[in-house]
Amino acid sequence: MTLDEVTPRITTFISESFLDGDPKGELTESTPLLEWEILNSMNSALLLNFLREELRVDVPLSSINAANFRDIAAISKLVSGLVAVPAEGV
Repeated sequence: MTLDEVTPRITTFISESFLDGDPKGELTESTPLLEWEILNSMNSALLLNFLREELRVDVPLSSINAANFRDIAAISKLVSGLVAVPAEGV
């Protein structure tokens, strides 16, 4: 799965799940999700579940940090990188 495939899916999920569909169209790839408190502990858990269930990506605990979740661009880069690396034992 490429960045071009991952980014719109993550954007749509965040928009629909946390911003009531983003009626003003304010969500961009560089929106500071943590700074604007879009991602809090509960929303982060929901996002991680979405990544696991819908995109089939398990984010390792060591990768769950502010740098990787600061905005949609960072999340997309992380996810596309994890998709490119097959999981152990597969």
